[in-house]
Amino acid sequence: MEQCDLFTGKNRSPEMLKKNPAGGLPVLELDDGTCLAESVAICRYLEGLHPEPNLIGKDFKEQSHIEMWNRRVELGLFASAARAFQHTNPLFKDRLKQMPEYGASQQDAVRGQLKWLDEQIGNKQFIAGDRFTIADITTLVAVDFATQMAGVAMDPSLKNLARWHQAVSSRPSAKA
Repeated sequence: MEQCDLFTGKNRSPEMLKKNPAGGLPVLELDDGTCLAESVAICRYLEGLHPEPNLIGKDFKEQSHIEMWNRRVELGLFASAARAFQHTNPLFKDRLKQMPEYGASQQDAVRGQLKWLDEQIGNKQFIAGDRFTIADITTLVAVDFATQMAGVAMDPSLKNLARWHQAVSSRPSAKA
């Protein structure tokens, strides 16, 4: 495993752009030199090699349900947090035309998504069913990104989300 520092732009170096022309991370380089980008695509590949413990679903119905929740978090919370970060963080001042007002509106959207997620979680232990899945991983990363990078403080009234976050963050796999 090789760490690649986003903040220094190493992911946009010619060497990395050969591996992923979109310039994003993560990238998994296979033994034959093939490169896979995008988290879910990498997870699908790895789960194909190591199907247990299953994170993406054991059958079509469960896979569809997990994918639904994963996409809800990606398109709602994560996308809003990314836009807030891009339009408010100095890291992007030379990469795109920042619109601070838009960034602030996206921070508001993140707050709304966190509230919605809190309501959806309710008393559930996991995001998309009765066990830990890729939807929990995506949600953990999205919540952490929103609260640590996108400038949105966690509202202390979101008790369900806080309980879920604490439990998932305490897992050994979240420490890596």
